Amino acid sequence: MSGVVTGDAVVLGLQPARLPSRALAILLDLVVVWTVYLLISVGLAVATASLDDAARTAIQIASFLLVLVGAPIAVETLTHGRSLGKLACGLRVVRDDGGPIRFRHALVRGAMGVVEILMTFGVVACIASLVSARGRRIGDVFAGALVVRERVPAARARVVPPPPPWLAGRFADLDLSAVPDDLWLAIRQYLTRMGQLDAEVGRTLAERLADEVVARTGTPPPAGVPAAAYLAGVVQERQAREARKAFGEVSAQRRDSGAGVAGGGPFAAPAPAAVRTAAAAQPAPSAPSAPSAPDAAPTPPPPATGFAPPA
Repeated sequence: MSGVVTGDAVVLGLQPARLPSRALAILLDLVVVWTVYLLISVGLAVATASLDDAARTAIQIASFLLVLVGAPIAVETLTHGRSLGKLACGLRVVRDDGGPIRFRHALVRGAMGVVEILMTFGVVACIASLVSARGRRIGDVFAGALVVRERVPAARARVVPPPPPWLAGRFADLDLSAVPDDLWLAIRQYLTRMGQLDAEVGRTLAERLADEVVARTGTPPPAGVPAAAYLAGVVQERQAREARKAFGEVSAQRRDSGAGVAGGGPFAAPAPAAVRTAAAAQPAPSAPSAPSAPDAAPTPPPPATGFAPPA
């Protein structure tokens, strides 16, 4: 892999695109552009049928320049180097230092593309891309640009070296909310590759990054702490805060879900076995007995008649 090297001697993890992928992206772009150009040409031919030959020729030249030259330049400028073909192939145009291209880069590439691609059917562009060590055509060289691959296989993650033990917890009160993501990315790239840099260049780059962090946080580093160690300590503190925040959110979600299940809702937890056993041991309440009927009244003796039976 041939990486892109910035002016600070930091190697960016970008892979220059080679001829096959670039040719496929250009072919897709040409299919789209020529389709749009033919549709516009047919519409203009019908709309300008009443004009003379000179007017129709001028309109055709203007539509050719606008669609086949101006449209690709506008698309690359607005999308920062991603045309439809490059987007489909996972490519992007960047500057030599890895930054996004601007209008002047797209203009030079588009103007040279008329000669390299349209007038010579891509022969000049293919030869230049094969000769170049990074697969660049002539328009890329004049524009100071490079086509790189955005979709690359995942490589082994580089581990940020830890700070010295005596710096642990020294930046717990540091306000890191104003530090932008691109600065964090630059610091991480430096820390993972500082062993590959020249000692003087690495020290200068570390001091510059440390000054930017101090400007964002408003707190100077501790006295006597090297810039590289300061950056490592700050990155470790940021990672620790993100880990605490992530695990804190997970714990809160677990507590909330546990409280909802333990409540008396439709998904209430079953009673423990001991409670169920005690409840089963209690005798069931007996049904109330029906009231007994009252005793019958005694039969009264027969009335006396005065007749005595014979002995």
